[in-house]
Formats: sequence, C-alpha cells, structure tokens
Amino acid sequence: MTTKLALLFSLCLSVGALMLACGGGDTANTGGTTASGDKIGVAECDEFITKYEACVNSKVPETARSMVKANLDAMRTAWKKAAETPQGKAGLAQGCKQALDQAKTTMGSYGCSW
Repeated sequence: MTTKLALLFSLCLSVGALMLACGGGDTANTGGTTASGDKIGVAECDEFITKYEACVNSKVPETARSMVKANLDAMRTAWKKAAETPQGKAGLAQGCKQALDQAKTTMGSYGCSW
C-alpha cells in the first residue's frame, strides 16, 4: 500500500512539474475562476479525472481514499490553472495522456479497469 501511495504522489509531482513547464508564467486572470465543476476543458484531462475518480471511489480502500482524493484535487486545481493559457492547454493534452497511462499501472493494483 505504501508503494502505491508513493507512486501516486510521484505521479502528482510529475504532472505538477509539467504544468509549471507548460505556461504557468502568465499570471493575469482573464475572467475569474472556473465553476466548481470537474471539467478542465481539455478532453484528455477530463477523461483522466472521470476514470480516476471512478477507480478511487469504487476500488481504493477507505483508509487511503482521502489521501488519493486530495492528490487528485491538487492535480485538478493545477490543471485548471494551466488550462487558462493556450500554451498550458497544449501541454495538458500530452501530460494528461501520460498521467492516464501511468495511472493504468499504478491503479491497476487496486483492480481498476481503464
């Protein structure tokens, strides 16, 4: 279980680093924050979040679920911020696809099917 959580944490760090590299330099806010919905506005990221949440809610043991959900919320926040710029959106498409591929491995041990 500790190995799984370490892999999830490293996934979050990797995605966060990608977000910083993909255009986090524009600090101007062009219209408020996104509503509290789950959508990022990048198909690959929205697919990742939908599948990942389904896995977490149905397969991850309750003892680890809150930590995994907190990591997902942090990714969602970073992705929404990155999606505010065209450069960020372009990087997110690839980054979220990689996150999904990585999650297939890390979350497969919980019995999740993608």
